[in-house]
Amino acid sequence: MESYAVGFARPDRWSRGRPAADGHPWHAVESHRPSAELDGEVELALCGAIVQVRGSQQWERVGAGGTGCPECRRLSGLALTAPLRQAG
Repeated sequence: MESYAVGFARPDRWSRGRPAADGHPWHAVESHRPSAELDGEVELALCGAIVQVRGSQQWERVGAGGTGCPECRRLSGLALTAPLRQAG
């Protein structure tokens, strides 16, 4: 199974032509190392965005919410799973 780290696209790193108020700042980064080793590194996300990795985040939880990049969700296979819901 493939492993994914979470990357956050800062406003100064978003692609040209994308609106400044991007509602999908979280992206998936294919990880061949433990995400803790990538923490703080600048990487290329699955969708092609340049992001800074946040090793303490889990892509499954961030990507399932409304702020996960739709293209990264699709490419990682997360779009095929049911969204997480709050218990209770």
